[in-house]
Amino acid sequence: MSPGSGGRSGGSGSSRDRSGGSGSGGRSGSPAARRGGPAPAGRAPRPRATGARGGPTGSARSGTRGAERGWRLVRAGSDAVPPSVRRFTQRARQRRLRAALPWTVLAGVLVLVLVGAWLVYGTAVFGVRNVRVVGVALVTPEQVRQAVGVADDTPLARVDLAAARARVAQLPPVARVTVSRGWPSTLVVEVVERTPVAVVPQDRRFLVVDGSGVVFQTRADRPSGLPVARVATPGPEDVSTRAALEVLAALTPELRERLAEVVVEAPARITVRLRQGRTVLWGDSSRSDTKAQVATSLLSRKGDTIDVRTPDVVTIR
Repeated sequence: MSPGSGGRSGGSGSSRDRSGGSGSGGRSGSPAARRGGPAPAGRAPRPRATGARGGPTGSARSGTRGAERGWRLVRAGSDAVPPSVRRFTQRARQRRLRAALPWTVLAGVLVLVLVGAWLVYGTAVFGVRNVRVVGVALVTPEQVRQAVGVADDTPLARVDLAAARARVAQLPPVARVTVSRGWPSTLVVEVVERTPVAVVPQDRRFLVVDGSGVVFQTRADRPSGLPVARVATPGPEDVSTRAALEVLAALTPELRERLAEVVVEAPARITVRLRQGRTVLWGDSSRSDTKAQVATSLLSRKGDTIDVRTPDVVTIR
């Protein structure tokens, strides 16, 4: 065999040795041998974690993977949120506030109403501390306050105005009355008293009556300026009292100036007595205006008795 062929044989033997190294013999080696073999050309060897003695350990490999996969939660800056997201969030917040605003206002108003109602109706904060009486002359303000009958510090809103008005109206001199609230703590009582039109002598007393015949005052002395009406039982339901008042209302100023008294013995027997002893026979109260005019025209004539019971046929004697 020539050297050239020997060289080729040697070369082929070397190649077999290399192929044998990469054959089944190489594959049957331990994993450690495979990992410890030379790295392929052009590749850097992979770093390996070693234990305390320099050998590779499974825990080191696990720790390396955990370190590679680990993460941290960090707070992003305001500039990290896109402007569109910030605008959307702001609009959503504003919509929630607008939706909740009516209910918040309603709840606030309801609370205020409840607190106000409690203060007005349940406490003495707005209680009655003064009763102001207006328009009295025949009765005293103290009599009116006693008739009102409202205790001090009673909540003004709870005062029964109708009941108070009815109690004050029972006072005889009171014709009309109005009771109102004067906030924060005053009860106002406005009184319209009866107007006296005549006085009725009875049992050494003088009963004062108004235009409807109501007796609202009793006096020991005769009031000046009031004509005298003599009736048996004065009152608004008495026929004689109403007849006397009709005659008094129809008198002319001349007759009223000379008037002494009106005497009603019966509804159809009315006599008007004048000063200086003159008498006018009136009859009943019908056609009183005409009778008053006729009697006035005859005052200048002589005679103590003027009969106008039938005003169309007048006699004087």
